[in-house]
Amino acid sequence: MFAPGLVGMKQADVVGRVLAVSDMHSAYERTAQLLAAFETEVRSNPVPHVIAIDGDIFEHGNVVAVRSGGAADWAFLRALPAIAPTVFNLGNHDNDLTPDLAEVVDRMEGLGIHVVSTIGDTRTGAGYAEPSTTLPFGRRSLRVVGMATNSLTTYPKASREQLAIPAAPDWARANLADNLAGADLVMVMSHAGVAADRDILPLLPDGGLMVGGHNHLLFQHRQGRSAYVHTGSWTAAYTVAEFLSDGSVMARSLPIALNAPASPALADLIADTLAANLTEEERVILGTSPRALSLGDTGRSVAAGLAKVAGADAGFIGHTTLGTGVPAGPVSRYVFDSIVRFDGKLMLASVPRAQFDSFMAHANQDRPMPLADRSGDFLYASTIAPTVDPVRIVTTDWCATNQREYFGTTDLRFVEAAGLTVKTASAAGLLTP
Repeated sequence: MFAPGLVGMKQADVVGRVLAVSDMHSAYERTAQLLAAFETEVRSNPVPHVIAIDGDIFEHGNVVAVRSGGAADWAFLRALPAIAPTVFNLGNHDNDLTPDLAEVVDRMEGLGIHVVSTIGDTRTGAGYAEPSTTLPFGRRSLRVVGMATNSLTTYPKASREQLAIPAAPDWARANLADNLAGADLVMVMSHAGVAADRDILPLLPDGGLMVGGHNHLLFQHRQGRSAYVHTGSWTAAYTVAEFLSDGSVMARSLPIALNAPASPALADLIADTLAANLTEEERVILGTSPRALSLGDTGRSVAAGLAKVAGADAGFIGHTTLGTGVPAGPVSRYVFDSIVRFDGKLMLASVPRAQFDSFMAHANQDRPMPLADRSGDFLYASTIAPTVDPVRIVTTDWCATNQREYFGTTDLRFVEAAGLTVKTASAAGLLTP
């Protein structure tokens, strides 16, 4: 579900536009369509443009990305600087395919992409990239600052000892003003998530743009003359932000349809890459989806499926366990793995009705809601027994282990649902044989 499309009202001339996207995760079903959309945006709007990628273009869970070395992702990146100046803020999946983040940055910069980050290299004591850069923006200039998440467990395990990452709000309080000194127009990019961003937002100059990522959310928020946006995930949407001559910023999100016009060369490369790298086992059809579902509705369907399979009254699944919404029709193992990214055990607990109601109030954050109520990490949830007390819930072992982040408590006592796994139960909830 898309949040209301506009932040602010257009009352002045457009000084320049930012085309922003984050958390693409090697989503090849729409990558060529996104490239074509960027080309059309710049061609159709004769004002200065900047393309902003707020981290996580790669995905280790995509076997085609891994086997091809991210050929399609790199081809997409290679095409961007010819469209408009491009800036990339490093996320926690950008060294999924190349463990040494320094090699990733070198390759991006070799393509003409400006890279920003607060991630430090423990081997050298220096940053993998500078935290800020200034880009031409027609007669104006755009100062860009990028910050990363310090959640080390979300980075590839092999690289963690090489990473030194400050908490984004702490870094911003100590360094943001200096990095914005003398700036004309301002864009702050954060791949730290909503909870961290709330602490950074008060430091954003009025009339600035803040682009957030990491939580796979899609919304726009108004702060004075500024805009704070999250751009969605899995290449399902992008955000257009316009800097106006009255000093304000207007932003809206645009969905990318599977059948939207695609960049021909990239579409051909993706088709060839899929053909060359998918095994017969990965092409096997696991079942059929009777209809296409949004990411949120997919999450709720999965949660309901977990509950039914486990004999629970309600199901919960972490938002980023899911990648993309289920399409209509036959679903192969490869496609299913892009819907349900991670496997694991199912865990059961019994909770009082009042506590369960508090969980539900904070779940399903794909809906419009006040920024203050967003938690960043959240659960998709579905109830199949709405009146019982206590309520028997089921979730994944990841969410059970990290219950403070997902449920907001540490007092839940989980037991394993023997013999059940996340992917098997999810397939049963989404697909018909």
